[in-house]
Amino acid sequence: MQLILASASPARLALLRQAGIEPIVRPTDVDEDLLVEAHEAEHGPLAADAYVLLLARAKAEALLDQDPLTGFDGLVLGGDSSLELDGAMLGKPHTPERAKERWLQQRGREATLHSGHWMLRVQGGRIEDSAHVATATTLRFSADIDEAEIDAYVATGEPLQVAGAFTIDGRGAAFIDTISGDPSTVIGMSIPAVRRLARELGVPWPALAES
Repeated sequence: MQLILASASPARLALLRQAGIEPIVRPTDVDEDLLVEAHEAEHGPLAADAYVLLLARAKAEALLDQDPLTGFDGLVLGGDSSLELDGAMLGKPHTPERAKERWLQQRGREATLHSGHWMLRVQGGRIEDSAHVATATTLRFSADIDEAEIDAYVATGEPLQVAGAFTIDGRGAAFIDTISGDPSTVIGMSIPAVRRLARELGVPWPALAES
């Protein structure tokens, strides 16, 4: 049984490989800001779980718009992550200036990393079924981080393209004191959640891990 990862995230790919799954990587192009703005204009502000699920679904379904997947029989997985701090959802900072601003804001604070998972069961290019779940893990950033440490960390480039401007599986681990919940959620996706979604769609975990 094959699984397509509709994401360019190296962290999500690494997590799946560590779990014994070698996915087909097919990143999709979704304008996240535009999608969220359009949805909120019509339906109002999104709750944290709805926010990451909206983007995870868009990424998974966008794959069938760019590739008909004729002859494919398997699963498609889309994911999205965002850090919730003071009720605001913080995605990738993209620039050093924004990354430093985020760290000055979140040091010594507690925040929640939300990860959305949207899985499609596809057969012959058609969506036969879908399953989804959002997971959340709470963490506390170290209070004693000084600006020199922040500047040095930002200069590595690591925090620029990751949700919340940090990682726990890289240099950012030195600045996180506690984690409450599933660590893989913070890295990029919850592996236990992926297993449950596959099972919900009729695919046992061993069949995926052997692919």
